[in-house]
Amino acid sequence: MIKHLAMIMDGNRRWAKKNGLQAFLGHKHGSQAAQRVVEFCLDMQIRYLTLYTLSLENLKNRSETEKEFIFSLLINDATEHIEEYKQKGVKIKFIGERSLYPEAVLSACNLIEAQTKDCDKLQVNLLFCYGARQEIVASVKDIVKRVISGEISQDSINEELVTKSLWTNGTPEPELIIRTGSVQRLSNFLLYQSAYSELYFLDCMWPEIEAHHLTQALDRFKVCQRNFGV
Repeated sequence: MIKHLAMIMDGNRRWAKKNGLQAFLGHKHGSQAAQRVVEFCLDMQIRYLTLYTLSLENLKNRSETEKEFIFSLLINDATEHIEEYKQKGVKIKFIGERSLYPEAVLSACNLIEAQTKDCDKLQVNLLFCYGARQEIVASVKDIVKRVISGEISQDSINEELVTKSLWTNGTPEPELIIRTGSVQRLSNFLLYQSAYSELYFLDCMWPEIEAHHLTQALDRFKVCQRNFGV
């Protein structure tokens, strides 16, 4: 069984449009789909789940009304499920450019992380205001700063140091990345960490995802031959 499943949750807006609904309802149903995936990971004893919640690009391109709804949805849903997460052993971690979090969102994220920090069944990483290129740039800046200060030498820079300087430090690289929505690209998602990840693309929109989609992806992963560096 895999240790880390990562998912690009694509298709909320298109699902809403297809069903004659406003875009914000697509996000609402998408949140419900995320809960189903969390339950699946708990059932399958997957230890890490990473969800691409809001990219830095989407942060720039979405309307203020839609962004406010996404912020509110994130806070309300996560806060509402805190006790459930604690009972089931789900640790929540927010990963991204925290300087861009609205103050109320940042406070809620800190509270949720503090309340679930001791949970050890499943760690759910919510990539929020996240971009992989920006993450790599931040890592480089951090390493350069440490070299200039004399904390580390230039010769000590290696893959392990870069990995530890990323926002995802402490989370193993994903063995499997699933993207919904019929689009076959990574879209600035875990570019450094996904070097040897298997990729699986689904035609269904994110709000439509069910356990059988995930089971199919895991079944395919079990039979694939993973050649590292070949």
